[in-house]
Formats: sequence, C-alpha cells, structure tokens
Amino acid sequence: MGGLFGGRLKMARRKAMLSQRELAKKVGVSAQAISKYERGLDMPSSGVLLRLAKALGVKVAYFFREVSVRSIVPAYRKRARLRSKEKNAIVAEIRDWLERYLAIENLHSMEQQYPPLPEYNVSSWNAIEEVAIKLRNECSLGLAPIENLTELLEDRGIKVGLIEGHEGFDGCTFLANGKIPVIVVRKGLPGDRQRFDLAHELGHLVLEVADNIDAEKAAYRFAGAFLVPEPVVYHELGEKRKSLNLYELHLLKHKYGLSMQGWIYRAKDLGIISKTVADYLFKRFRQKGWHRREPGDQIPPEKPKRMERLILRALEEGLISRVKASELLGKSISTFYREEAREHGGFPAGICY
Repeated sequence: MGGLFGGRLKMARRKAMLSQRELAKKVGVSAQAISKYERGLDMPSSGVLLRLAKALGVKVAYFFREVSVRSIVPAYRKRARLRSKEKNAIVAEIRDWLERYLAIENLHSMEQQYPPLPEYNVSSWNAIEEVAIKLRNECSLGLAPIENLTELLEDRGIKVGLIEGHEGFDGCTFLANGKIPVIVVRKGLPGDRQRFDLAHELGHLVLEVADNIDAEKAAYRFAGAFLVPEPVVYHELGEKRKSLNLYELHLLKHKYGLSMQGWIYRAKDLGIISKTVADYLFKRFRQKGWHRREPGDQIPPEKPKRMERLILRALEEGLISRVKASELLGKSISTFYREEAREHGGFPAGICY
C-alpha cells in the first residue's frame, strides 16, 4: 500500500510542480516526511492525508487508485522548449487523465476494439499527400470537410486529451503501455490551431518517414493534407494564383477548419503561389500580429466528449456513485454541469436526480 501511495503522491506533486520542500510547507510536515511517503517507507496520518489532498487539488481516493498506465514516453515537438520540471508536470497530468479514462472503459468492460493504426512508409512529399487521402478514405471521409476532428479520432480508438497550457507545449503523442494511441494538445487554443495540432500528432502516429525527410516537416505536411487534401486545394484556389485574398482565406478557414496561414502553406507547397508571394503574406501576418491570433471571428476549439459520455452512462445505470463519477471527471458533478451549461444554453445545470 505504501508503494502505491508513494508513487501517486509523487505524481500529484509533479503535476502541481511543487518540490518536496514546497509541499511539506503547505502541509505542515517536514520535507523528510514527504520523502519517506514517496519512497513507501511511511504512511501519513488521516489528518496529513487530508491536507496533502487539499494542497495538491486531488481527492483522497486519488492516492489509492490502482496504476493502469505503466508507460508514457511523449514525443514532444523538436522546437518545444520545456524544462524538466514542466515535462514531469505534463506527464503527471496526462497519466492522471488517462488512468481515469481507462478506468471508466474498464467499468463498461470495454477492451480495445480497434485495429492498430496503419503505418505508412513515406519517402517523398507526394507520398505524404497520397497517404492523407488514403487515410481519409479509410475513415469514409472522401474529400469533404472534417466537421469534428476530435470525434473522428476518438471514434478510431485514439484517446484525445486536453491539458492546461505550459509555455512551449503545443501537443504530443505516444502509445500508452505500448499499444494505446494517445494524442494530447494544449487547452485553450483557437479551434483551427487545435485541429492542426491534432492532425500533426496523427501524422506522427501513422507516418514512418525515410531518412531523407525531416519527420517534423512531414507531420506538418500531413496535417495540412489531411485537413484539406490536394484536389480540394486546387478546386478552391485554382491551379495558379498571383496572390490570395485574405478574406477568401478567412471564408475557407471556416469551411474546412484550417487556418488562413495553413491555406497559404498549402498553396505554396502545391505550387499554386510562389515562395515570394507566400513570404509576403506571412510578413503581413507578422506585422499585424495575426501569426498569433488570426483576424475575424475564431473557430471554437473542439472538446473530447467520449470519456464524459461513458461516465454519465455509468452514473445513470447505477454502476458508479456521484462520488466516483466526480473522481473520474476530476471535478464534482455539480461543477461539471455548471461548466457544461455555459456552452449549452443553461442545460444541464440545475438538474436534480
């Protein structure tokens, strides 16, 4: 029991980005005591246990939940500038969310029902364009806009998570326990950027890139091609253009969920506009500050819903209590309903069962 508790205490402390000394000060014990707890050499009293839970923002039950996620090795973007402390916090937050996700699946006796994701060997940019179309066809998408990329990925067995932002973190992907595909992106991004990050991480999952191609650039190319395939770009923009109208790009952004800058990249990559024209447009975006937040109304971010639906289903069927549902949600049922009500015209806040 001490070993289980100690491991989970350490994970919660890392998630909160606290040192042993900082946590000890909040709880009113010595740093040596925290060290002993984490190493499984001692167990806290009930009073200290409650103070630990409060200081770390978790339920007491969190410390005694069985470990179901053994292996998490996220592949961060090469350009990500993350300190070791931040990486530890990200991994701890991902592990907590994923364990709750797998716990509710296990409650419904849901084993992995999906075949392994396909892997495509690519050695050219054209091959990446072809793979994007092939994967879309396997998902029965054809060339139509993807209405909700998050739902599509979840329907294919990929666990999609959102975590609080850390400077320098956009997203990551990995196979949990060596077999469960997971994509995690930062919470609070505009919808078009979030969708691009999701497609980018999907690229890392499905592409086996030859040595002559940079893996990061390949994932970027795949993301644009998956959201807006090559035939669609030519259909919408034409074969050759001297320039692109910015409001035209804004309208296309809202039709396909790819940013205005993403459309510029697609046009450049496919030879519709020259590099000179693309560089001029990107310069305008930087001068206006649009490279961070594009002009006009924004695309709302997508929110993974499958895990929440499974928890509500289990609660309604009497498989779990409200207390257990709150633990799995990571927040009280009342708080969850209030937050949802802000997005859904006041429903379901105020519901009594």
